[in-house]
Amino acid sequence: MRYLGIPYAAAPFGPHRLRAPRPAPAWTGVRAATAMGPTAPKGAYPAAVQHLLPELEIPGEECLNLNVWAPADGAALPVLVWVHGGAFVNGSGSLPEYDGSAFARDGIVCVTLNYRLGAEGFLHLPDTEANRGVRDVIAALAWVRDEIARFGGDPGRVTIAGESAGAMLIATLLATPAAEGLFTRAIMHSGAAAATASAAQAEQVTARLAALAGRPGTRAALAQLSPAELVTLTGQTSASALAGDGDPLRAALAPRRRPFSPVIDGDLVPRSPLQASREGAGAEIEVLLCTTRDEGQLFLAPTGVLQRIDDALLTDAAEQLYGLSAAGLSAYRGNRPAATPGRILSAIWGDHSFWIPALALAGARVQARAPTWLARFDAVREADNDGLGSCHASDVPFAFGTIDLPQLAPRIGAHPSRAASDALHGTWVAFAAGQDPGWAPYDFERRPTALFTDTITVVEDPAAEERQAWPDALQQ
Repeated sequence: MRYLGIPYAAAPFGPHRLRAPRPAPAWTGVRAATAMGPTAPKGAYPAAVQHLLPELEIPGEECLNLNVWAPADGAALPVLVWVHGGAFVNGSGSLPEYDGSAFARDGIVCVTLNYRLGAEGFLHLPDTEANRGVRDVIAALAWVRDEIARFGGDPGRVTIAGESAGAMLIATLLATPAAEGLFTRAIMHSGAAAATASAAQAEQVTARLAALAGRPGTRAALAQLSPAELVTLTGQTSASALAGDGDPLRAALAPRRRPFSPVIDGDLVPRSPLQASREGAGAEIEVLLCTTRDEGQLFLAPTGVLQRIDDALLTDAAEQLYGLSAAGLSAYRGNRPAATPGRILSAIWGDHSFWIPALALAGARVQARAPTWLARFDAVREADNDGLGSCHASDVPFAFGTIDLPQLAPRIGAHPSRAASDALHGTWVAFAAGQDPGWAPYDFERRPTALFTDTITVVEDPAAEERQAWPDALQQ
């Protein structure tokens, strides 16, 4: 059974524009719930990756909606709530690859949701609530708490799962007192606790967008713009932030800048998620952390940047952009003797952006004695998808069991492994059902990590010499 386009909050426009989510209005009679609801206003992905990350745009104002897949009969079943990625400016919970049928088949009630993106959800303004996108996710979780039993779900057994920005939102929720009690487990793929901005940083983004708009940086002024105009300004502000020092090549190689992201506002998000985790926030939540082996390939390979990297630029970027020592670079080179300089730099970029932050969050939770499991997705070979390999976002269709969708072939290959999908999907199902994922929790002595291919292989401290090459400050 599936129920689509259910509003969990009121349409965030008109008097509710750029405000915290308000309760959804009630309706009379029977709601059809047979079609996906409107998606949040957003721009397009960069042209180089649009074929790899197919989008869906459904017009309409009632964009704070969710979808439910549930077994035809059942009661008090485990619940999985999915928070989509997209760098806080793209994506939706309505994509076909997020179809929850496989979870419902396996006894899990699956919920996917939309939340506000870009400036609508994350621009820090002095005359309205901060972190509106985060508040949207909390409102959706509150809806699950109050309503999911009607669909056969157990509100006391909710696992929240997300990838990329979705995982980073979950890390924020772990540090957010307002989210306490709304979920009991979390699955976080390719996103950890490194995405929050300080209030000062967020105010700089607001000033930049306001200057581009030619208006004051307030809700009163910016709410007069149409959603499409604010989407355009979101894109212009992001492009300005990514321009860096003006060198296009170095800008492409720089660590990811996310001008629109959760903000440490001293209210909803009182402190850094990483610091909060060290201090025990969210320690009662059991967490499964995963990255992919080739994260950086999605961002750097399709643009043609990697072909322009020579040994000199590799050395310079490793040290100047990522803080990697000469010995560290030697470790990466030594493990990839046949790789081009661009491919080596992609590995460094991906680790700096995703793997090392995941280790930092895992380490913080170990310090707080919080149960945490670590994994890596290695199931897609470079020969399968034009050299992308197990890149960022290649893992999600395997978890949902939607690998047969033809539009996903450029990202995951034309013949993705059903065994690999069964392994990852099965792990998610078991974890959401309250089971141990099948290997030991992370610790500092052995650092057990599950590697997902057609099977699950548990290794201790994979690529240890590369992990050790990074400054301790990034991993603590």
